[in-house]
Amino acid sequence: MSGYNEDAYRQARASAIAMPCPFERALLARCAICCKARKLLLAEREAITCTEASANALCWDYHRALHAAARFALHMDPHQPWPFGKEIRAQCGGALGLRDALGYPETEPADYARLIAEGLARHGEVAAFPFSEIMRAVVHYEPRRRRR
Repeated sequence: MSGYNEDAYRQARASAIAMPCPFERALLARCAICCKARKLLLAEREAITCTEASANALCWDYHRALHAAARFALHMDPHQPWPFGKEIRAQCGGALGLRDALGYPETEPADYARLIAEGLARHGEVAAFPFSEIMRAVVHYEPRRRRR
């Protein structure tokens, strides 16, 4: 049994992070980056917070739209919570798919804030993003395997 008090950690995390990043898992997995993110070390764990309220709101809009589209693509029951593996596929695949849909090369890092801003400049709103192209990357994204 762990000696950590998870409730105390959650309270400390909530007080330390004013604007939680919806793509924290992708940033911590290092499959995407964000120019608006800041890494925190909290109770020997890494956490990500956003530094700009307007960018955070746009990211949450994209996160909701991405989840709505990915539920069908990943064969998820809409009434079930997101398991970790499918969440990583949605977040990492969502960044890489948006980068590819906007025509950036694969060598270009997938920067969430920049890509969402570029997508909005081109398409006007998150709902108009090319989700059929983005979902291809979500479906084909394979998370790294655990080391043994």
